[in-house]
Amino acid sequence: MNSSELGDDELAFQHSWRERYHNKIVCVTGSSRGIGKQLTQRFAAEGADVVVHYFRNGDAARETAAEVEALGHKALVVKANLADPEKVEQLFDVIQETYGRLDVYVHNAASGRNRPILELDTKGWDWTVHVNARAYLLGGQRAARLMDQGGAILAISSFGSDRVVPYYASVGATKAAIESLTRYFATELAPLRINANTISAGAVVTKALEHFPEMDQTWAKMEEKLPYHRMVTADDVANLALFLCSPEAEMIRGQTIRMDGGLTLPMV
Repeated sequence: MNSSELGDDELAFQHSWRERYHNKIVCVTGSSRGIGKQLTQRFAAEGADVVVHYFRNGDAARETAAEVEALGHKALVVKANLADPEKVEQLFDVIQETYGRLDVYVHNAASGRNRPILELDTKGWDWTVHVNARAYLLGGQRAARLMDQGGAILAISSFGSDRVVPYYASVGATKAAIESLTRYFATELAPLRINANTISAGAVVTKALEHFPEMDQTWAKMEEKLPYHRMVTADDVANLALFLCSPEAEMIRGQTIRMDGGLTLPMV
């Protein structure tokens, strides 16, 4: 059926679905590449102006912004080290000065010291906790203050929060903290009409996996266990993220939604 065969109601529904985020302001941390980049592009494709956050790779962030602008929407590029509370504050200060509000905050940025637990040092532990968990707490607090008309907070976690993954102890522990914080955000911000959820994304095909030792062997083991024919992609995560941050997900609150292609299903 083409558009000429659709009635006014059907056309209005299709338009509203494609433009769910029309005139919305969306901030995605760690959005210069991987899942974050895909999220900014998909939010922009549905009408949003986006904040492209990065720490190290400015060229990639500007490339992401250019791709958003090619879709006809604004992209504000902001550098911030999320391990530094003052830089987190500055990120939201820029958003407030530029837009005066925020509608969706996605805590996607993540880092970690990829070591066996007996080799995990305090410096690496503190860095991971600060970037992954503390930045989510501080970012969620500031984001909520910019959502005077309600909004959505979303965190990106992984199955390492409740499964054991090689070289993932520091990251996995902070992902568990993130999932817990989401439940508190969802409960305490509900009167402000702010929703909060987490996506636990498993074995997503991105370049971030290159930083893990022995990843080829780990990946092969995961593929053997996967009941479906492929791994999760960044676009799969974006499909779920755009739903969870929309009014359609109003009654899904404080949940961690697992998206792993069935990888962690118990097998007989």
